[in-house]
Amino acid sequence: WGVPNSSSGMSLSTLLHSRFSSFVEDELDNSLDFSIGQTLPGMVDVSNVYADAPKHIDHPHGTTTLGFVFKGGVVIAVDSRSTMGPYIASQTVKKVIEINEYLLGTMAGGAADCQYWERVLGMRCRLYELRNKERISVAAASKLLVNMINAYRGYGLSMGTMVAGWDKTGPNLFYVDNDGTRLKGNMFSAGSGSTYAYGVLDSGYRYDLPEAEAFDLARRAIYHAAHRDAYSGGIASVYHIKEDGWVKISADDVTDLHYHYLETEKGGVQPSGI
Repeated sequence: WGVPNSSSGMSLSTLLHSRFSSFVEDELDNSLDFSIGQTLPGMVDVSNVYADAPKHIDHPHGTTTLGFVFKGGVVIAVDSRSTMGPYIASQTVKKVIEINEYLLGTMAGGAADCQYWERVLGMRCRLYELRNKERISVAAASKLLVNMINAYRGYGLSMGTMVAGWDKTGPNLFYVDNDGTRLKGNMFSAGSGSTYAYGVLDSGYRYDLPEAEAFDLARRAIYHAAHRDAYSGGIASVYHIKEDGWVKISADDVTDLHYHYLETEKGGVQPSGI
């Protein structure tokens, strides 16, 4: 490195420190010359070890849930069948989560994910009431939910939920899923039977529906979805959210509904091919 010249004005310790630092940096650059994403020498890349492994527990989910806003509030309707692929695990699952007296949430996707996070949402909504001395709005509740599950996006959550309720702005309905989607609308349906439910809703929905017709439309949509979708079935439950809170309207077995509609609409004549 040479001997420092006293006339340069730099002390020996300062010069030695500067040259030693330069030497260390050069050595590090030479020894760690690899790009981001490469493994260090002697290490094994395990990032794709399970990429081609069979997913033995990747079961398709099935359900039908729906909700729509009308002049009398919000109607929520769900089935009660829980499936794991072709296996029917239960016919009596409660797919409406009662967040509080004015808020309801629905379940579509993974039952455990929906139940857990919507119960956490209920806790967060109660804390909001205690801190702010007023009920949380439907928009704020749905925002809390999407913020919580968005933090786990890509971790395997399976959720397609609706958050419905009545607040100072009136009846509101939001859709939230595990991808971080949050949508406000007047009508949503989620689950494997949603395409059949949408067909019934699109043909019969209007904002000025009387309460009895709104309840029948929701019940009929769940029935038709359960009739055509093998992953939906069980009990068709209908809820009504009003200004003074929610109330459960009915819970009917879809088999009983089938024969009821068969008698009232088709004169008891079974259509061919069904």
